[in-house]
Amino acid sequence: MDLLLILTYTALCVAIFKIFNIPLNKWSVPTAVLGGVVLIGTLLLLMNYNHPFTPLARHVFVTTPIVPSVRGPVTEVPVQPNVLLKQGDVLFRIDDTRYREVVGEKTATVRAATADRDRTKGEYLRYKEGYDKGGAFTRSELDIREQLYLAAEAKLKARQAELTKAEYDLSETVVRAPTDGYVSQVALRPGMMAVPLPLRPVMVFINRQDSAFIGAFNQKSLLKIRKGFEAEVIFEAVPGRVFKADVSQVMPNIGEGQFQAQGTLFTTERFRLNGRAFVEVKVQDDLSQYDLPDGANAEIAVYSDTFTHVSIIRRVLLRMKSWQNYLFFEH
Repeated sequence: MDLLLILTYTALCVAIFKIFNIPLNKWSVPTAVLGGVVLIGTLLLLMNYNHPFTPLARHVFVTTPIVPSVRGPVTEVPVQPNVLLKQGDVLFRIDDTRYREVVGEKTATVRAATADRDRTKGEYLRYKEGYDKGGAFTRSELDIREQLYLAAEAKLKARQAELTKAEYDLSETVVRAPTDGYVSQVALRPGMMAVPLPLRPVMVFINRQDSAFIGAFNQKSLLKIRKGFEAEVIFEAVPGRVFKADVSQVMPNIGEGQFQAQGTLFTTERFRLNGRAFVEVKVQDDLSQYDLPDGANAEIAVYSDTFTHVSIIRRVLLRMKSWQNYLFFEH
């Protein structure tokens, strides 16, 4: 664009010199050159300041590492790669033989504890009735029966909690999709051991959500970026097209400034990283027909509400960069 401005200005100067017969001397030529430098430089500075641009942008998406809650060999993996799933669809199954046996055992203990509770409760109520009627049983005998009843009640609650835990473990042998989405790469196979270790997920689930595009802008650009400002987005994968967007939010933090409680002190090297400000834009145009992969590269321009007439330069520049995406030299 700067070359286009220079050529346009040069052609305008040539026309003016020809039409008005201005002589070429040590005063007229430097004046024309200096005027061009000032004019074009001012336009470019106004454009960069008021209508920021970044080539560092990307479509971002949220993934969920799938970690089983129980341990066991995998018996079935019905999920297909890159096929959209609904929340609750089965991802894979773990051998549930041992867990079904545990549920059976815990169910038997709950039944025994229930019977014991009912028996001690009946004895307590009988002793209480006799004590209330006047001396059939002593207070100490009633207290003993009450303690036995309360102990049986507590034992029953403990057995019910164990049964609930066993039933939960059994249900977790069937691992389901946490939300709507898909699994892109399925390496899990029947016979592999699934282990509930957070650092060893067995697959990665990609959550289906609205498209979010994040651009990393120079921190100086924050002066002219606000929520609701107009933006435009181009993609390497869609050359020749510019998509309308709006700024949905300016991220309130920069990752290079974060710190956590740890056993080391800050070093000077940490402060050498300037970092960029993240800005999220929401594309207004329909992108479904382009089959863009999640994580696609993008470039974003934001148009502020000041010096709006200068934004035409940024718009032309963005479209020229989009046309350049038709050219690539991989071979």
